[in-house]
Amino acid sequence: MTKLSIDQLLKYSLDSGASDLHLSVGSIPRIRIHGEMHKLQLPPLDEENMQGVLNDVMSKNQERIFKENLEIDFSTALEGHGRFRVNFFHQMDGLGGVFRTIPTEILSVDELGLSPFLNQLAMKNRGLVLLTGPTGSGKSTTLAAMMDYLNDHRQCHIITIEDPVEYYHTSRSSLINQREIGAHTHSFSNALRSALREDPDVILVGEMRDLETIQLALTAAETGHLVLSTLHTSSAAKTIDRIIDVFPPGQKDQIRSMLSESLLAVIAQKLLPTKDRNGRVPASEILVATSAVKNLIREDKIYQIPSILQAGGTEGMQTLDQDLQRLLMQGNILRDDAIQIADNPEVFARGLY
Repeated sequence: MTKLSIDQLLKYSLDSGASDLHLSVGSIPRIRIHGEMHKLQLPPLDEENMQGVLNDVMSKNQERIFKENLEIDFSTALEGHGRFRVNFFHQMDGLGGVFRTIPTEILSVDELGLSPFLNQLAMKNRGLVLLTGPTGSGKSTTLAAMMDYLNDHRQCHIITIEDPVEYYHTSRSSLINQREIGAHTHSFSNALRSALREDPDVILVGEMRDLETIQLALTAAETGHLVLSTLHTSSAAKTIDRIIDVFPPGQKDQIRSMLSESLLAVIAQKLLPTKDRNGRVPASEILVATSAVKNLIREDKIYQIPSILQAGGTEGMQTLDQDLQRLLMQGNILRDDAIQIADNPEVFARGLY
């Protein structure tokens, strides 16, 4: 096989509107467009070509980290075209890599088709806002939209801690300092601990991965900062359970109390195809931490949260199915696609929405 040009592959990926480029030794390269995987008209990759790709995109320091950890996350740019979030890993047949396209343009909450309530959340002075959903559900894009709104409408100091930095923000009304794990700090917890001494008003934590990071984020939100972060959970109730379950039994009551005091909202987001199949749109569940929700968290009655969500429309809340209903009524999606991700698919299947 002739030498694989990663630059040509990345350009083709961008020109095709792909969200991801997948490369694995022993397999044909693939791209993902609007959620669907497509094989490229190329032969399966061999180890020599994948090693060449690795050498082309990694620095010596990144190669050293990859050798030590057997996997690595970083960002790279195709000069004049775009940026990518990259993950390299080892698999049964050899090396593997995924290049995720990072859009250069930051779209607004309105342009993304999300609730304007998210802009209100971005303007809060303190508290914790969580964006949740599976990988590839648009969490980073939504957070970028909220940060961009904040950057235009508030004079404050924003620190982001990301792995890697995806969207670049230029300071406008706000001062923004973006830090990348590996390049600028060793871990989320180290950077978050340091951030508390750097006079921030807003802290964006790319992902709350471990007990220490979660505890520090809760402390930051409790002590007068706005903290925005993400978790890989599928609903608001599961997000709250996940945070509490990370802690040992002796700390759970304390964490429930801290979370009930600091939580502002949980937005659980999913993407589904547009009706014309030319893109994807987000559908989201929004849980607002009202007094009733805070009491349920404190009293360990998380299982009652879905019933509050159903009736919380006046507070800015919405269930996933209510948002799917809106998208269906607007003609943006197909009923069959709504059925695939709905919490109550039988209702959509019977055509009640």
